[in-house]
Amino acid sequence: MARNRPTFKGLELNAFQRRAVESIEQDHSVLLSAPTGAGKTLVAEYAIQKTLQEGKRAIYTAPIKALSNQKFRDFRDDPYAEVGLMTGDVTINSGAPLLIMTTEIFRNTIFEAPERFDDVGWLIFDEIHYLDDIERGTVWEESLIFAPEEIRLICLSATIQNLEMFGQWIRSIRKQELDIIFDAKRPVPLEHRLYHAATGEIRWEGLRKAQQKASTKTRPDRQRRGGPRRGGPQRRGGRRQQHFGPHEASRMLLDQLCEDDQLPVLYFCFSRRECEIKATRNAYRALLKGNDRRKMQRVFDQICQLFEIDWQDDAELSFLRDRALRGIGFHHAGMLPIHKEIVERLFTSGLLKLLFTTETFAMGINMPARCVCFDSLRKFDGVQFGYMKRRDYLQMAGRAGRQGIDKQGLVYSVLDTEDLVNGPLKRVLFGEPEPIVSRFNLSYATLINLYERMGRGLVKAYEKSFSFYQLQKGGHKKRATVRAAETARILRKLNVLEASGYLDPGEGLMPRAKIARQINGYEIQLTELLFNGTLDQLTPGELAGVVVSIVYEERRGDQMLVQLSKREKRFAYDIEAAIRRFTSIELQNGFDQTIKLPDFGMLPATLSWCDGCDFEELAHYTSASGGDVVRTFRMAIQMLRQLQHALTKDYPLHARLEQARIMVNRDVVDAKRQLELG
Repeated sequence: MARNRPTFKGLELNAFQRRAVESIEQDHSVLLSAPTGAGKTLVAEYAIQKTLQEGKRAIYTAPIKALSNQKFRDFRDDPYAEVGLMTGDVTINSGAPLLIMTTEIFRNTIFEAPERFDDVGWLIFDEIHYLDDIERGTVWEESLIFAPEEIRLICLSATIQNLEMFGQWIRSIRKQELDIIFDAKRPVPLEHRLYHAATGEIRWEGLRKAQQKASTKTRPDRQRRGGPRRGGPQRRGGRRQQHFGPHEASRMLLDQLCEDDQLPVLYFCFSRRECEIKATRNAYRALLKGNDRRKMQRVFDQICQLFEIDWQDDAELSFLRDRALRGIGFHHAGMLPIHKEIVERLFTSGLLKLLFTTETFAMGINMPARCVCFDSLRKFDGVQFGYMKRRDYLQMAGRAGRQGIDKQGLVYSVLDTEDLVNGPLKRVLFGEPEPIVSRFNLSYATLINLYERMGRGLVKAYEKSFSFYQLQKGGHKKRATVRAAETARILRKLNVLEASGYLDPGEGLMPRAKIARQINGYEIQLTELLFNGTLDQLTPGELAGVVVSIVYEERRGDQMLVQLSKREKRFAYDIEAAIRRFTSIELQNGFDQTIKLPDFGMLPATLSWCDGCDFEELAHYTSASGGDVVRTFRMAIQMLRQLQHALTKDYPLHARLEQARIMVNRDVVDAKRQLELG
């Protein structure tokens, strides 16, 4: 007779979940690595329920605001948990027993008000492998190092190569016992296939034959990128060679998947523009008919009604609706947040059959499909185009296969001839996931907070980093060299802070530092402007424009479509000059990269927005996408709030910062309203 297996929330626990639950019951911290969609979140939910029953609080951190918002909604519907949210954009019920936070907010709170965590029993890090992120990874590392020592951890990770070493490092910096749990088994196995226009579908065992066939049937990629030559197919070595356009393989693959009823499909593209192009090119497909089409229309209109928007007054939303009625959608970061949310809800409903999306859709959001397709295995990493990491491939491919519905998930990679013949296909599809690499790099705000406690002794903080721990396997000479280099880097930053009037060896934190320590992200820029006095001369709208200029990072192709006025040019010059006081000191101390200088490309749009214009009118002032505008405005709101919080209420600037924040935070920019409506 089969033994009764334990269950939680009506679900039978699998092997790794049972091991994790045993660890939690023993009050051990847990580092859990398992494939996407395998059920890691259930372990976190068990720890949350346990700590709430014990009368303590739980913190759930997530790497992106969209995932934080989703978790908030999930727990908001749980009758046994009172939940709050803090993302920078939104603060709701911050004293709740269960608090959802972005990891940055958690790290900031550690230094600003650690007493808020006195009654916290468990801290969950979702997507802990984000520690490897080049720009933001240090936040996870700092959070692990400096989190209050009494808190126990649940660290959820995708599959990584150096899990054991990562876990041993956590054990070295935390006082609680930590159990490392790894499970490679997917609840729905994946079948990895390739696709080329000249050969059609390719199974792995037939790769060599397909490579030969593709090489003889197609012209070299550098020729076919320019389109077909006159005179039809070319001959080489006596054989006719065919031209296949860059969209041909995609069309043929989707024809096959639709014919074989392998829907729904998540189709990953690595550019926003390509997502929309493909959605338009496939608009001829009628993937919804009859009752399903009527149901989609009803669901779409109900979602719009929920968020109090009219698709008939919104050209982009009307375009999305037209595609949705055909069962097709697209999703990327350039879209308005409300539009992205509508698409996500449509996909969750099961009515959206073909979704073209960028990789952000795969980040933690639980929306599986029957089939996943990659438009390419090459992507831009912020510096150059190259073949994607195995770990990134797994994150996206893992969305294939729905538990309880599919026996297997299908994953297709569309390749051109160059990729098929010479690409590192075995590494990407079947290799070992890359190890986590430390990105430890203390910000100025973190250094200031540590300096108050440790003085220049804070240079020893590096010795707690994962980077330093990883050196233990290297030779003594290498360890000494790296330690000296990292110590020198921290000391250079301290020298800059002392030379610029933030720190004093005798007096400790100077007035500038006492402001900067309360701001995270652009702490130096805002502090320099405050002490320079430039902000005191500005209107609330201009204050908003300056802060937007500090956080705004222009994407390739973004343009400011109107000229700055004389007054705007004058205060833009003053703003940049004030910040250059600090960057000049950085350069004198040997820094190749300085803090970010302001970019005034969105200043006219911000001023018009603060004057009350409609969101659609901003297209007259900037070519930036709606999603980028909203994201920039929301970041600016966060900075305005932090600067305001750092000032006493009787400071004249305090009230104008409040006015500026209110002027920006309206309509589609208002994240809290969107969350409360939905």
